[in-house]
Amino acid sequence: MNYRTFGRTGWEISEIGYGMWGLADWTGSERSQIDQALDLAVERGCNFFDTAWGYGSGLSEQILGGLLKRNPDKQLYAATKIPPKNRIWPSRSDFKLDDVFPADYIVEYTEKSLQNLGVDTIDLMQFHVWEDDWANQDEWQEAVTKLTQQGKVRAWGVSVNRWEPNNCLNTLRTGLIDAVQVIYNIFDQNPEDELFPLCHQMNLGIIARVPFDEGTLTGTFTKETTFPANDWRSTYFVPENLNSSVDHADALRPLIPAGMTMPEMALRFILSNPDVHTTIPGMRQIRNVEANTAVSDGTGLSPELLHELKGHRWDRTPTEWSQ
Repeated sequence: MNYRTFGRTGWEISEIGYGMWGLADWTGSERSQIDQALDLAVERGCNFFDTAWGYGSGLSEQILGGLLKRNPDKQLYAATKIPPKNRIWPSRSDFKLDDVFPADYIVEYTEKSLQNLGVDTIDLMQFHVWEDDWANQDEWQEAVTKLTQQGKVRAWGVSVNRWEPNNCLNTLRTGLIDAVQVIYNIFDQNPEDELFPLCHQMNLGIIARVPFDEGTLTGTFTKETTFPANDWRSTYFVPENLNSSVDHADALRPLIPAGMTMPEMALRFILSNPDVHTTIPGMRQIRNVEANTAVSDGTGLSPELLHELKGHRWDRTPTEWSQ
């Protein structure tokens, strides 16, 4: 595993982090499987784990807390998120800060996360949605400053809404945010335009989420793929999105180097960008951990292939189904 310095925090974090969305859905024997996958990730050098209170109403945080407790001698970094008070993902431009992140609510959910994780200090606390119109409002600024001074949070971040990478730039300029989590992959390259240069200038950490475009970049979807009704992808991959997604993935197949899979190419694309400090694929099974962590070997994609992949940029704007 290779490590990168996470912006001004100075933390040395693994290039392949662990995205813990969905882990709270596992029960019984499946819970033991996910614990085994998490333990293997640690064994293979993964030290950055991204969760949220919203993943199972704190259950995913508790799962991460168990991992931290099992590894008291290792430096593992726990990143979590405060859910929006109105429970609407993503936020919308007409939302008021007081309805989403009032100060007392920020404090309340920081305390909940501390308890779930079983720690005295959260490494990275993130806002799970964000609107840049809130950038200069005193309420959130005073809350994060107080929690930092109290030693309850080491660093703060924002998780940017899908396909809106610039919806945080003024917030970053306040100097109160240490990291940004954004969708970045072969298709979603627009963070390179303005967000990444600003983060580079301000020495802020960058977490690339959704490296496989919600599964499209695994290369396993077809236009006949369906999802169970209780799987959120059943409402995300509506025909309009599924058909286009499969077309875009199929167009990549001729570019996959010999001996490489599409998911590996997708991860290597992200890690070929030095502005990115970690990417956080979901890894429910041991085979996922083995495959994804193996990509952190210091070998990026060739300049020629990266140039070709630039042509597969797919600029999208939020819709009712994009969530």
